[in-house]
Amino acid sequence: SSLAASRSFSVGRARVGFSRVFSSTRTQNLPIKFGAMAPNVTSAPVTDLPPSKIDENIKTEQPVRPGNQDSYEWQLVWRNILLFIYLHMAALYGAWLMVTSASWATVAWAILMYQCSALGITAGAHRLWAHRSYKARLPLRILLAFFNLISFQNDIMEWARDHRVHHKYSETDADPHNATRGFFFSHVGWLLCRKHPLIKEKGKGIDMSDLEKDTVVAFQKKYYLTLMPLACFVFPTVVPMYFWGESFVNAWFVATMFRYAFTLNMTWLVNSAAHMWGQKPYDASINPAENLMVALGAAGEGWHNYHHVFPWDYKAAELGNYRANPTTMFIDFMSKIGWAYDLKTVPKEVNELNLRT
Repeated sequence: SSLAASRSFSVGRARVGFSRVFSSTRTQNLPIKFGAMAPNVTSAPVTDLPPSKIDENIKTEQPVRPGNQDSYEWQLVWRNILLFIYLHMAALYGAWLMVTSASWATVAWAILMYQCSALGITAGAHRLWAHRSYKARLPLRILLAFFNLISFQNDIMEWARDHRVHHKYSETDADPHNATRGFFFSHVGWLLCRKHPLIKEKGKGIDMSDLEKDTVVAFQKKYYLTLMPLACFVFPTVVPMYFWGESFVNAWFVATMFRYAFTLNMTWLVNSAAHMWGQKPYDASINPAENLMVALGAAGEGWHNYHHVFPWDYKAAELGNYRANPTTMFIDFMSKIGWAYDLKTVPKEVNELNLRT
């Protein structure tokens, strides 16, 4: 692979542009061919250009300024506040029931449901649909869409759109969970208030045409309000009650409430902790960092400095040895059985060059 250019630049404090541009990128299964990437998120491959000509080929726009807590009057969404209070109180009660009365089968079921819902976000909404870092056959897309329903973090289309906005306008007022506003806001506070107007404005400019053509994504979006409650709340509760006679209280508070709250917080830590604490070997100028603890809890999503520099890498990390990255293991397994293909990754020599510079 040839490295066309490596350039990042700033407009005010808002970081704009792309971290690395390639004329080609190595893929798994197809060593040379570079497939389509998510629109507006990763830089499309270009022909070789001298560094002096790169800026002329970038379509710039008016900068989005970094967040200022005094520049916008936040409107609280009390419905969300009350629901999240109940959820976390119920989760604490579920944690107590896990060690006092719930059967081991129910605890194991809760763990399994967490793993499935996590994959619905990490392997599904994030790496497949938001970044298009690999391609998936219909059976895998259906499976991941179902797992995504269990996770209940909005439908795939909305999740992917917000994530593309997050990458394009990271740590600005247009970033849905702008980490410069503090840990609480980037963790959960952004869900407790109305979106900043810039988020909606910039979100309208994000190209979602690739997902609009995906029949699985379209089906899930159309029937989301019907399917999501069944997958996230009814299914995890009914299975323990029906198959091994678990009580409703244990099934509801352990397999559903605790599992759901735990999954949410692991996802939120990627937006908060992984944007604040950790090493930055790939780009020291950005907030995202390599955070082992987040990677352990969020199925491999904690290698965030690498991910924001190379968002199209299906591993979301440099190392391919499954170190705190079960999502990569899952995708590799799906590749072996033919359900996943065109797995995009970054050539080793590019990583080495990036680390030296």
